[in-house]
Amino acid sequence: MYQFVFSLETTLHGCRDYGFHGLTALELTGTDRVGLLSEVFAVLADLQCNVVESKVWTHNGRIASLIYVKDCNSGSPIEDSQKIDRIKARLRNVLKGANDIRSAKMTVSMAVTHTERRLHQMMFADRDYERKPILKCSADSPLVTVYDWEERAYSAVNVQCKDRTKLLFDIVCTLTDMQYVVFHATINTEGDRAYLEFYIRHMDGTPISSEPERQRVIQCLRAAVERRASEGVRLELCTTDRQGLLADVTRTFRENALNVTRAEISTTSDMTQNIFYVTDAIGNPADPKIIEAVRQKIGMSDLKVKELPLIYHEKAEREEQAVGVGGAVFSLGSLVRRNLYNLGLIKEQC
Repeated sequence: MYQFVFSLETTLHGCRDYGFHGLTALELTGTDRVGLLSEVFAVLADLQCNVVESKVWTHNGRIASLIYVKDCNSGSPIEDSQKIDRIKARLRNVLKGANDIRSAKMTVSMAVTHTERRLHQMMFADRDYERKPILKCSADSPLVTVYDWEERAYSAVNVQCKDRTKLLFDIVCTLTDMQYVVFHATINTEGDRAYLEFYIRHMDGTPISSEPERQRVIQCLRAAVERRASEGVRLELCTTDRQGLLADVTRTFRENALNVTRAEISTTSDMTQNIFYVTDAIGNPADPKIIEAVRQKIGMSDLKVKELPLIYHEKAEREEQAVGVGGAVFSLGSLVRRNLYNLGLIKEQC
């Protein structure tokens, strides 16, 4: 049995990350699978919904997405109840896949929300922190410990992980959503590592009081750090916007067995700038040859590789040593460098 949650709301005011003026917001959570995003965007294109902005996170086999749309014909937010019902029914079928639905929710409201804060809340409500990952996990998992500071009646939370943008935001949002108050904190970075310690209490002034609660805090903070982790090859699509563009691009990913682990969709005037992080179907780094084939299909000048996982560069260094075969000597490292050069990630082949 699998669970998904679908909700829809119309935003009238706001700015980037706080909702978008004159757009309808779709909230989706469910079981992640290869090609799911392609099916979602295909449904929206078929229903004449233009995707203006969107953010997609995946974690532990779950997906959460906020998609801001408008009607393709009128350019207005979607408020017609019959069309809303059609969107709900079609996306429900996509999200449930071949599995039964345990429960579903849909709301229509005028609320304005911070996009990334809302994504954390959606995944927290979906209890992604309790689920076992379906895709292969990164070896660089955050280390979280919780201990008592009895003299001051605080609970101390220590987080050690790779440093990145918005790390503090993600942790504090989660502590706040769990109804904890942060009284003091120390934050240090060394190289690419971050060391954060928070002294917290419940809203009623009491510290963490049980081992199950302690373990839940550890699970939730690990999830908060991991949700925004940039797994996979970073692809950037910058091109003229058109009806069905996202459906076409994500269908190409699906046809080449690429899984989208995170996505950011942004449209300004008639131009769209999208970021996709992709892996293979089980979470391993995508084959550079497949990435190259996808770029050729979508457009070499439109879809560019901006970031490769560290494993690609480590492989190039390991294979730098020349290998002799049948009296001929060649460098495997040079072959890897050639792939990196073709993908536009190094200046010259050397």
